[in-house]
Amino acid sequence: MLTIEQLKTPLIGPIDLTLESGSCKTISGPSGAGKSLFLRAITDLDESEGRVSLNGKTRETFQAPEWRRKVSYVPAESGWWSERVNDHFIASPNLQTLLAAVGLQDALSWEVSRLSTGERQRLALVRALQLDPDVLLLDEPTSALDPASVTLVETLLKSRLTERCAMLLVTHDPAQPERLGAQRFRMEAGRLSADKAQGAAQ
Repeated sequence: MLTIEQLKTPLIGPIDLTLESGSCKTISGPSGAGKSLFLRAITDLDESEGRVSLNGKTRETFQAPEWRRKVSYVPAESGWWSERVNDHFIASPNLQTLLAAVGLQDALSWEVSRLSTGERQRLALVRALQLDPDVLLLDEPTSALDPASVTLVETLLKSRLTERCAMLLVTHDPAQPERLGAQRFRMEAGRLSADKAQGAAQ
């Protein structure tokens, strides 16, 4: 379980939020509202105040690389540091299974320069899932995908939810929270609140 208490930066917060194991929460809101900044603050990529803890252990008790393995952040635009796709992955028994799950089982032999935006998004998700994180923070993970690829990714995410991974997604797809069985939140001007549309629907 990820617990966020009074997390704030100069542009967002303070924010309180709890992500239970096996649960999914989504955040929507206008561009510039602070959604991506919130995910970066949780991951400790930007300086912040407040308390963030995983299963009762505060973020400060983890080395930074260990924290980012357990609380894995997939930005909207992922980084690529080598020409070959294969160079961006660790050897693991689950790699081919994950690649096949997102429809990219042959991608390891490709060059990064040939990847579409959607292929980069799916491969970045696989990179994160290889680490078997306790928490996934996803910034618009399906924004550049066609409907068939969205289905593949959402099926993979739902399987991870059954394995007790907690997820927090930024999304502009109004139907995605329902498909993932997620609790909806909305961010406006750096402040997070329960989505009123969700309350009206319940």
